[in-house]
Amino acid sequence: MKIGIMADSHDNLPKIRAAMELFEREGVGLILHAGDFVAPFAVRAMHDAPCRVVAVFGNNDGERIGLSRAFEPIGEVHPRIAVVEADGKRVGVVHQDELVAPIAAGNALDVLVYGHTHRLDIRREGQVLVVNPGEVGGWLTGKCTVVILDTQTMEPRVWEV
Repeated sequence: MKIGIMADSHDNLPKIRAAMELFEREGVGLILHAGDFVAPFAVRAMHDAPCRVVAVFGNNDGERIGLSRAFEPIGEVHPRIAVVEADGKRVGVVHQDELVAPIAAGNALDVLVYGHTHRLDIRREGQVLVVNPGEVGGWLTGKCTVVILDTQTMEPRVWEV
C-alpha cells in the first residue's frame, strides 16, 4: 500500500488540490495529514481525495467543530494523536515535534508522522521510521512537499507539489 503523507497546508488550496491529484495518480490507498489545515474550507479541498484521510489537529486549527464536520465525508480527525494500521504496519500521526521522541522511544509503531516545523525530516529513531513531510502550504520554506510511503519497501519518496 502507498500512504500519502502531508502536513501544514495552511489554507493553500491550489497546493492541497495538487497533492490530492498526485496521490490519485500514484495510487495512494491512505492519506495522513499531520495538522494545520487552518480553515474548514481547506479540508473541503481534500474532498476529492482518492481514499480515506486520517488527520490530527495542529496548533493553528482553531475551528475544531467546523474542521471535524468537514472531515466527515472523507475520514477522521483526532485531537492529538491518531494510530492506524496500514498493510500490517502501525502508523502514528501527531502534529507537535516534541511528541516524537517519547512516542518513538516506546517502539510501539512502525512509522511516526509529524508536522509543525514545516521542515522535511525523514529518519529512524530506534525501530521507528519518523517522517515530517515538510509543508504543503509553502509559506515558510517556499517548498510545497508531500511524502509517499510504500509500506512494502518502507521507502519514503519526497514529492514537490
